[in-house]
Amino acid sequence: MSPTTTATSASSAFSASGHVTFLGAGPGDPGLLTLRAVEALAGADVLIAEPDVLEVVRGHARAGVSTPELTVVDDVSTPVGVPVLRDATNLVMEAARGGKRVVRAVGGDPGLDGNAGQEMLACAAEGIPFEVVPGVATAVGVPAYAGVPLRDAQGTDVRFIDARTADDRCWTEVGASDGTVVVSTSLDSVAAAAGELVTAGRKPDTPLTVTVGGTTTRQRTWTATLGTIAQVFKQAKVLPSPEGHRPVIAVVGERSAAAQREQLAWFESKPLFGWKVLVPRTKEQAASLSDQLRSYGAVPHEVPTIAVEPPRTPQQMERAVKGLVTGRYEWIAFTSVNAVKAVREKFEEYGLDARAFAGIKVAAVGEQTAKALVEFGVKPDLVPSGEQSAAGLLEDWPPYDPVFDPIDRVFLPRADIATETLVAGLIELGWEVDDVTAYRTVRASPPPAETREAIKGGGFDAVLFTSSSTVRNLVGIAGKPHNVTVIACIGPATAKTAEEHGLRVDVLSPEPSVHKLAEALAEFGARRRDAALESGDPVTRPSERRPGARRRRTT
Repeated sequence: MSPTTTATSASSAFSASGHVTFLGAGPGDPGLLTLRAVEALAGADVLIAEPDVLEVVRGHARAGVSTPELTVVDDVSTPVGVPVLRDATNLVMEAARGGKRVVRAVGGDPGLDGNAGQEMLACAAEGIPFEVVPGVATAVGVPAYAGVPLRDAQGTDVRFIDARTADDRCWTEVGASDGTVVVSTSLDSVAAAAGELVTAGRKPDTPLTVTVGGTTTRQRTWTATLGTIAQVFKQAKVLPSPEGHRPVIAVVGERSAAAQREQLAWFESKPLFGWKVLVPRTKEQAASLSDQLRSYGAVPHEVPTIAVEPPRTPQQMERAVKGLVTGRYEWIAFTSVNAVKAVREKFEEYGLDARAFAGIKVAAVGEQTAKALVEFGVKPDLVPSGEQSAAGLLEDWPPYDPVFDPIDRVFLPRADIATETLVAGLIELGWEVDDVTAYRTVRASPPPAETREAIKGGGFDAVLFTSSSTVRNLVGIAGKPHNVTVIACIGPATAKTAEEHGLRVDVLSPEPSVHKLAEALAEFGARRRDAALESGDPVTRPSERRPGARRRRTT
């Protein structure tokens, strides 16, 4: 057999058997996924993961990726309620045998997951090629987010132990050490693990931190000692519950920095930590705003209040696009992402692309609109240097000059309900304006019943109103937000509309910018947190103050 034939056969076998990537999803924060993990997820045909891990990684998988459901049962050899995955290996092998690119995602790091190890052996036994993408280990990532460094300048010895599988010898070894011990356990078993360490020789006054929901906005950390943790849990009303089996990370040790956690707890001290914030915009519109809110520790929830539809009579838009191609306009001004989308769709309908803008000056009302144009292949010539609004655009718009401007006409594709500010301003500057309805805005369908109940019942901590129409439409499709919900408005006109609907405005953006609005809400949250700490009160979210609200226990 020739070398060429051998190589071809090996390549065919590789293709036929598929490929498996064992991927570490980290402790829970999607931001901790590695670049290699994101790359592997984007190329997966099949994604296999436990439900909580699937939530972390699914956003990076391509549309249409298969996500077969794992069978989860209780096993008599594990604590009550602990889920055991029975068919993960079968699912992985079946997909790989079919020539699929499989990503098997696990929490933390695959090298520390016994099930993943067994599945790797199964792949090796059948000659199925696989690779391992390491992830941030839970036992390391969670203490970092809790503000508990594991090693000091003196190089403290660090040991790791899983309380669910440890035997007497393991406890004796860590008990005899004076270094830091990182214990993986469950919420219901923390006190028992503390007792094991005391029995093994650790002093009852040894500092201890216990973190549940680590690296997520559900994170909560308690500081105590081995001898007082049971009492601390009792006072905090951390009682046995159906979620008591949830994994927690406990850090034990004289030099584990538990005493300094108040200064080092960078994650839980974020200004909007755990706040559920309602953003009345579509996911596309709210992308950067939601990212900004997450950076403050919030949990954004997008609810569209408007839907976009084509104009009732498309002839005006068709004439304007043809005029753009034939040189009728000197400028085209985009006042929204939806306007860019409407023109782009019309271009595609006519078989045109960004080259049709050659020789035409392009203006964008703000950063998001400019970004949409760049994605279309068009770099705008004018973006407001100051306020991102029609008024801000007019501030920088040049007046018509018959010497330098061969054409005096501006194409303005807009919504049917747009204000006349920009049109009037351009006319005043000497320009002729073709004000064209590119799309219609209509009230969106009501959100799911669960979301409507949360809005009216105080389940949201804050809501961001970015225009008067978002106020009217949200109240119209979902009802009025509860009076404990913090109301944040982008400007005086929006605030006035909110007040007319019986809402108390708590936050007003200093500038008409969605990012300044989010920043103002974060400053409000920081002041609220500081006031609670100064008065000795617990730091709570607005939704926890509503009548009948139960204080969060383990999540």
